[in-house]
Amino acid sequence: MQIITDPGQMQAIAEKLRLNRQLIGVVMTMGALHEGHLSLVKLARKSAGTVILTIFVNPRQFGPTEDLLRYPRPFEQDVALAKSAGVDYLFSPEAGSIYPEHFQTTLECGTLAARFEGEQRPGHFNGVVTVVTKLFNITKPHTAIFGEKDAQQLAVIRQLIADLNMDISIVAAPIVREENGLAVSSRNIYLSSQERSAAGIIYQGICHAEKRIAEHENNLQTIVKEVKEMISSTPGFHPAYVSFVDDTTFQPAETADAGKEYRLLLAVHVGKVRLIDNGKIRT
Repeated sequence: MQIITDPGQMQAIAEKLRLNRQLIGVVMTMGALHEGHLSLVKLARKSAGTVILTIFVNPRQFGPTEDLLRYPRPFEQDVALAKSAGVDYLFSPEAGSIYPEHFQTTLECGTLAARFEGEQRPGHFNGVVTVVTKLFNITKPHTAIFGEKDAQQLAVIRQLIADLNMDISIVAAPIVREENGLAVSSRNIYLSSQERSAAGIIYQGICHAEKRIAEHENNLQTIVKEVKEMISSTPGFHPAYVSFVDDTTFQPAETADAGKEYRLLLAVHVGKVRLIDNGKIRT
């Protein structure tokens, strides 16, 4: 595995790979790698001969009160995990090489990014699509793998690909969960052992919603209320939002139509940690 820090060097390598008719798969991360990230690498390996993993803690997707400075950066551990997973190139640039002095151009998202994470974290998705576009231009992938845990981000990136006519195939990777159902995340390390154990209530809420839909409850707001009550009854857990949305448009849904797919989105504050999760539910 080769470690690259210079964008120009990475771009030149990617261009050479493409000229040699190598299929490139990219996995974009902010480091602090875990089983979820490694599952993305496995999917990338199935669809491409060369796998590039990026590690870049993108300052432009963090708000002024968020955890940019304390975000975990265990680089040596990440290198070992990436190597063992079969990554070919690890691209880990400095912030100054991605956003050099006098950097001015950013992308702006539309309505798909306006609610939920976009509303809770103003400017977040603009920062995401700007850096993703830059990393696409640098790594030149044929395929990019993104996790379904960040479901709204996945939808925004798919819209980016369509809107800007990018010739890149986006593959969605299923959520990887801990034993109690908690979605694997780099931020889970901030949880105390007691919080981590109790955090299974979030997945239980998703399972409860699936059960209620199976029982033909079509008032989605009723189910949302029940899920919120389940989570709020757990000490220290405070839902930021719980909402059913159309799985394509991410517009909120209030009534379930037969034969349609919805996604239940959740964001929950646990002490100083903010966890997100979701589940796809078919009526």
